[in-house]
Amino acid sequence: MYSEWRSLQLVIQSDRGHMSVLHNYPNNVGKDVAHAVVRPLGQAVNSSTSTSNESILKTDKEVKWTMEVLCYGLTLPLDGETVKLCVDVYTDWIMALVARRDSIPQPIIKEPNLYVQTILKHLQNLFVPRSESAHNQITLCLRVLAAVQKLARESANMSRETWEVLLLFLLQINDTLLAAPTVPGGLAENLADKLIGVLFEVWFLACTRCFPTPPYWKTAREMLANWRHHPAVVEQWSKVICALTSRLLRFTYGPSFPPFKVPDEDANLIPAEMDNDCIAQTWFRILHMLSNPVDLSNPAIISTTPKFQEQLLSVSGMTQEMIQHPCLKQLPQIFFRAMRGISCLVDAFLGIARTNIIRERLPPYGISRPRSDSAPPTPVNRLSMPQASSTMNTTPPHSRRVRSVTVTKATVKTGSGSTAHPPKVTHQTSTTSPLSSPNQTSSEPRPLPAPTRPKVNSVLNLFGQWLFDAALVHCRLHNGMNRDSSMTASFIQILLSYKSCITTPAGLDVRRKPSQISTENMVANPLFDANEFPDNYEAGRAEACGTLCRIFCSKKTGEEILPVYLSRFYMVLIQGLQINDYICRPVLASIILNSPALFCSDLKGIDVLVPYFISALETILPDRELSKFKAYVNPTELRRASIHILLSMLPLPHHFGTVKAEVLLEGKFSNEDSLSHDKSVTFLSLKLRLVNVLIGALQTETDPNNTQMILGAMLNIVQDSALLEAIGSQTELSVGDSTHVSLKSHSRNSSGISMTSTGSSEATTPDSERPAQALLRDYALHTDTASGLLIRSIHLVTQRLNSQWRQDMSISLAALELLSGLAKVKVSVDSTDRKRAVSSVCSYIVHQCSRPAPFHSRDLHSMIVAAFQCLCVWLTEHPDMLNEKDCLIEVLEIVELGISGSKSKTSDQEVRYKGDKELNPASMRVKDAAEATLTCIMQLLGAFPSPSGPASPCSLLNEETLIKYSRLTSTSKNHFRYFVLDNSVILAMLEQPLGNDQNPCPSVTVLIRGMSGRHAWIMQLYHQPRGSRANQKAFVPEPHPPPKHDVGIKYNVKHRPFPEEVDKIPFVKADLSIPDLHEIVTDQLEVQHEKLKNLMAKQILYENALEKISEERLSKTLFPDPVTECIPPPPAQEFQTARLLLSHFGFLSLEALKEPGNSRLPPHLIALDSTLAGFFDDVGYLDLLPCRPFETVFIFYMRPGQKTSQEILRNVESSNNVQSHFLEFLLSLGWPVDVGKHPGWTGQVSTSWLINTCNDNEGKEQEETVTPEDTGGGIFNGEKKVLYYADALTEIAFVVPSFVESSADSSECGHPTQETETQMDLLPSLLKQTPLTLELFPNHSDNLGNSQRLSPTQKTKKLPLGRTVPPLGPETKVIVVWVERFDDIENFPLNDLLPETSTGVEATTNSSTSLRTTTSDKDVPVIFIHPLKTGLFRIKLQGATGKFSMVIPLVDGMVVSRRALGFLVRQTIINICRRKRLESDSYNPPHVRRKQKIADIVHKYRNKLLEPEFYTSLFQEVGPKTLNP
Repeated sequence: MYSEWRSLQLVIQSDRGHMSVLHNYPNNVGKDVAHAVVRPLGQAVNSSTSTSNESILKTDKEVKWTMEVLCYGLTLPLDGETVKLCVDVYTDWIMALVARRDSIPQPIIKEPNLYVQTILKHLQNLFVPRSESAHNQITLCLRVLAAVQKLARESANMSRETWEVLLLFLLQINDTLLAAPTVPGGLAENLADKLIGVLFEVWFLACTRCFPTPPYWKTAREMLANWRHHPAVVEQWSKVICALTSRLLRFTYGPSFPPFKVPDEDANLIPAEMDNDCIAQTWFRILHMLSNPVDLSNPAIISTTPKFQEQLLSVSGMTQEMIQHPCLKQLPQIFFRAMRGISCLVDAFLGIARTNIIRERLPPYGISRPRSDSAPPTPVNRLSMPQASSTMNTTPPHSRRVRSVTVTKATVKTGSGSTAHPPKVTHQTSTTSPLSSPNQTSSEPRPLPAPTRPKVNSVLNLFGQWLFDAALVHCRLHNGMNRDSSMTASFIQILLSYKSCITTPAGLDVRRKPSQISTENMVANPLFDANEFPDNYEAGRAEACGTLCRIFCSKKTGEEILPVYLSRFYMVLIQGLQINDYICRPVLASIILNSPALFCSDLKGIDVLVPYFISALETILPDRELSKFKAYVNPTELRRASIHILLSMLPLPHHFGTVKAEVLLEGKFSNEDSLSHDKSVTFLSLKLRLVNVLIGALQTETDPNNTQMILGAMLNIVQDSALLEAIGSQTELSVGDSTHVSLKSHSRNSSGISMTSTGSSEATTPDSERPAQALLRDYALHTDTASGLLIRSIHLVTQRLNSQWRQDMSISLAALELLSGLAKVKVSVDSTDRKRAVSSVCSYIVHQCSRPAPFHSRDLHSMIVAAFQCLCVWLTEHPDMLNEKDCLIEVLEIVELGISGSKSKTSDQEVRYKGDKELNPASMRVKDAAEATLTCIMQLLGAFPSPSGPASPCSLLNEETLIKYSRLTSTSKNHFRYFVLDNSVILAMLEQPLGNDQNPCPSVTVLIRGMSGRHAWIMQLYHQPRGSRANQKAFVPEPHPPPKHDVGIKYNVKHRPFPEEVDKIPFVKADLSIPDLHEIVTDQLEVQHEKLKNLMAKQILYENALEKISEERLSKTLFPDPVTECIPPPPAQEFQTARLLLSHFGFLSLEALKEPGNSRLPPHLIALDSTLAGFFDDVGYLDLLPCRPFETVFIFYMRPGQKTSQEILRNVESSNNVQSHFLEFLLSLGWPVDVGKHPGWTGQVSTSWLINTCNDNEGKEQEETVTPEDTGGGIFNGEKKVLYYADALTEIAFVVPSFVESSADSSECGHPTQETETQMDLLPSLLKQTPLTLELFPNHSDNLGNSQRLSPTQKTKKLPLGRTVPPLGPETKVIVVWVERFDDIENFPLNDLLPETSTGVEATTNSSTSLRTTTSDKDVPVIFIHPLKTGLFRIKLQGATGKFSMVIPLVDGMVVSRRALGFLVRQTIINICRRKRLESDSYNPPHVRRKQKIADIVHKYRNKLLEPEFYTSLFQEVGPKTLNP
């Protein structure tokens, strides 16, 4: 920078201005003269009682002569008062440039600049070290420095010459004291901090008032390089450069850039009057005034200064011994402090510096600094500078050999600034650790770089040379690399260079064991001595590596980075990530801490480092204690950073598949001599190692946040594997010998994951007691498939859920969410593994419910509720599990435990019946959750989705629909009879058959409204088997057989009264004792006999005639005779089916109708009076209460550079404005539905849960349908279509808000129709208070043209006629934002877009707090999705905070695949909303709300009849019975 300018060092050395004429005389002469002359002058200056302080020196000659004496007096010993008096006089005289004093001679007052220049040269003599009275000299020097400070600050008349002399004076005295090796307790050690501080302050004042010329800058730079072995030099340089940087950033990046705040004492060093141009010029020059700070890591360079050599030659003739000088032992701390300063500057330029500065929290590496405090920058534009000598060569190495690192802790000596050689540092318990990532503690989120930050190339042009050099200090470079090519060679050329060198014999020598490595084949970094390997420079190197990682992680989307920087950076990482015998833990920890976003930043070629990071993670994550890292870093932070990196690498094996990855130095330091390590490997072959690391991390992790991140990653990898196998993309993956060989070749001997057996006894040891290595070995062969991974995940999570995790709420909730997600993974798994998950959840509930009463809290009950929800997910996803008796019994016992508080069967013998138990649930929330689980088992298992589709688990029928399709002439709802069973189920009974059923059998249509929803049943009474009634409509008795007249031949036979044998019997006298009739007949008897005979003849004729007539009549009569035939009664045609049904079910007994004596509950059966006003409104209100939790998700698309809501809303109008993957993502979330026909949740209360849809415009709407590809997703804005997803337990509406022109606002809003007014009169008062947003049009408005539609933010929602909306809050809305450029996340206008996310629930919520909480941007969960160039997606989570905030499976910083994106986003949304409901005090489950509403209806409309009156009402008609013809 100053190569064309000459240095002033020779001028300073040759200047004799500090010499007096008395130096030519003997010492006693000068001493006496000085003592005699100075005393009266000093007394005059110090006298406060003198009547006149006027100086005794009057002429110029007198003054000059006296000054010669004073000059000599400053060189005298300090045993007397002469030197002190000389200082008193001179410090008084130099104030002539500040203010006139009587004690100052007149010649000096007239020519102050000339005399002050001379005085400053004379004062140099005071700073020459003396062997005696060091304390007195320190005091006098401080007085002079204070006077010089005051002179520079307050003088307004200093000429340029005086400024230049003043600067040279300060440089000279600093060089006199600081250039020589430090002597413990000496003058230099005590004055160093003040000397360098005054130099910088005066220098800044000079820059403001009289900017120094280049020779002065060059001289300062050269001389400052000789003082760098003093800690105070680097410390003060760090302070001032940070103060300058703070001022610089204000005007270079504007007020929107995050301010870089420094302590006031540092900021005051920069004059307020310094203008912007001066700040910029001064900043750059001060930045490079320290020269190359990497030199601080090389004692050889620091000890080659003239003063070092001069002192050494005065002792011995061997210059090499100077490297061992005690003062150089502080170089590691000084080097670390310099690197920490540069790191701070980088953070400031990236905009991630913290505003709170705590100087007490300094890392224990000697002189250290807070991350956002003072620090110095150092690099220059490497590409613009000519190639320097060997000391400036920064070619990245390919190999290194580093011994174990000893980190030292310096004890800062207050008051002097000196540091002693530090002892071994111990683990710090504070959240801030020496190598912690910038400005982050374990409890704080990682800050994002400022959106307006400079490009990576710009930062590296400024600081890159120093950082790259510092990151490779004392690293050995392989001699096969062409160091000169590092300036221009691309990364691929470096790869080729490496590949060529490993095929040579010299390259093969590198593969020998450490003891066999020859120094002839290794070339030391030319910055350092090849024979010197200090162990304690790794702190500064680690700081440089961490800073480089932060720089590259701050890459903007689409930003290009020079290949030279990428290649050198990758070489730095390869060196730092070595984990073999040469592991450098501070560097490794620093890289891991500062690289969580490294694989999310679209760095070209970054995937080549995957094997190295995997090896590093294999060292860190399975190690439970991290005892070897505790000295350098907080283990929890290190593990968290490692998990972040693991999350970003998990999708890579599946994504790149069989793509081969170049492994630069993989296995280079291995003990094996084979060349298998140099073979390129496929990404897919790295999957097993990543899975093993993930499982090992879960085995050993104890931090709750870290554990939740791992659990989210497990669902990610399992779901991705399942989807990949489902599409058949993994069929070519072989699990044969070739894969195992490849995996074996990439396992590290020292990685902490040994694949060799350590003993057979471990196989019987429980998982919780076995080391992670053994567990990983046993399960390694079972995690290469989705089913194996799923089984292993279930085993791990369930085992820990009931042991280590059950006391921690956050981990328990995450584990239950993981199990719920695993239940939805479509992988064939054995039933025993599924039962293991269900059984573990049941055991978890039992344990939590059985905890002592003092431990029962809302959080504990939230954990139990979440467990019941997880149980429901498993049962609905795998209903066949309940076909097994043991699983069914276990689940029902848990439900019983939740409802009643205890199990009926506590042992094999003892059984407590339900009637004998006292209900004592853990809490009402637990009881509600158990009831919901029982409802799920009894009503949803095997019945979802219903024939009407997944949009509604209820029947899509109500009274209006049934009346419409019945044969009744009247459409009044009064035809229904309403009863309530057990105060929980409302029965609406219609006793007329529907129009499409002509069967005269007794039938009744029943609408059952219960806690689980509305269900329609049609019941008929049948007395015949199914086959008998197949072909008939009514009962018909069996007919008589027809008469049969052809009975054969009819014979006329006269029958005898007695047999013929009677005539053959001879008579006896007794026979003759009875005379015959004629013997006793008299005439009188004869007459009578004759009359009787005639009468008999007439009677015979009459009877014969009658018989003939009867026969004729009978012959004319049909058979059978309808008059005389016995016919059965006809079947009944009119039935009171409601009474029959209730009676058959046993509800009409007197016991069912009586009020319970000791209970407030109503009878088991009561009637409702539907004629009361408001009855049907309340029933409709009940129908609007959802049966499942409903969620709303609003999806926005943000293009690069957009900041306003209108720009964002317009993006989805056309597919040309969005990426194709965005449309694919939308359709992976749910399926499109028509708002007007959709019976489920639509994202807007006014159009949700409709059951009477109109199909008149179906054909027209189909013609107007626009495909999502044509609109960019805007068609799903909720007006006509919306994306919808539902399962048995929840339903989600995905809305893509779009911008709608409001050109017809005045015409439509100014003249409302009468129908609109009528509708608005029916709305609750809360709905009229404020216009809602996201217009979802009711059915009657579907025919409106686009020109008539209003903006969603300006048109009030209209409810259908007569429809009221119940309170549905509190609700949880989730926002998903697709950002093309990751940096735009900071500019996302969330507050402006919140009005677009109204669902109408806010206005229906009675709680005044709900509206405030839902509209607060801080409480709205936001999921940002950023597509990477690799085809993967980076996730950023923002929003809700608190103990319920960390939700899985998506984790902040995670990278997910295209296949799993939709599933993971949807699952995260479900879990977010479930967590919010758990956290809310005002939330009631849907079945509880419905139950409460049913109880309210019963209370309001109960028909309180006595038993006789009730029975009488059953026989009365309920409306006209006229049927339609």
